[in-house]
Amino acid sequence: MQRKTSLILAAVLSAQTLLLLVYTYFAGTNEGWNLVQYLIQHVQSMGWAGQFNLDFACYLLLSALWVLWRYRYQPVSWPLALLAMVGGILFFAPYLIYLLYKHQGNLTAVLLGTQRL
Repeated sequence: MQRKTSLILAAVLSAQTLLLLVYTYFAGTNEGWNLVQYLIQHVQSMGWAGQFNLDFACYLLLSALWVLWRYRYQPVSWPLALLAMVGGILFFAPYLIYLLYKHQGNLTAVLLGTQRL
């Protein structure tokens, strides 16, 4: 059952990565590649686009903190956390696929890493 679940998760993560790569290409081509300025402007507007961007920034920070925690703040975790915070799902989904492969579908090992219950 766990292997089937991890295969489904890997398929969803792969689809998300591909979809977001294509969407990112079109967004960057249509509106330019200065994403940070775009995000800040929307947050400052105090509208729904800003709320979504702030919520997403919180998710990115949380994903970076999880990577740091998973590796017990070892030196290897810092560049991975930075990639998680900047790269979003374009980093995070392939990273989780890698962890699923590394841990042979064991979701507990994927989530906890070097941590123990």
